Amino acid sequence: MLAPVLAAIALTVVLGVLALFQLALALGAPIGRFAWGGAHRVLPARLRIGSVVSILIYAVIALLALDCAGVIDVVPDVVSTVGMWVVFGYFVLGIGLNAISRSKPERYTMAPLSAVLAVLSLLVVLG
Repeated sequence: MLAPVLAAIALTVVLGVLALFQLALALGAPIGRFAWGGAHRVLPARLRIGSVVSILIYAVIALLALDCAGVIDVVPDVVSTVGMWVVFGYFVLGIGLNAISRSKPERYTMAPLSAVLAVLSLLVVLG
């Protein structure tokens, strides 16, 4: 019972770090080579908006993970369970998409990070 809780907490921490990264991108930090295909050093407005949306998505994922693991209880169990399977699929897809990025920094950081997020998501939903 402890494994899914630890996985959910670890997933939430990693998502928190990613949220800070996306916030930095949204505020104009010159680290765009690590995200959104790596084509821009500083993101254009449309991708900055995408970074803000990503932060919101990370928050929903964290909520689903913590709910699915039983740390909190805010949505019906079926919603958090199905949601976490969708999240798992999302991160598995992210592995492939990041692995084929034209940006080496994105490939070498975000593909492994997506793999970690996928494993943590799977541990949560199987718990």
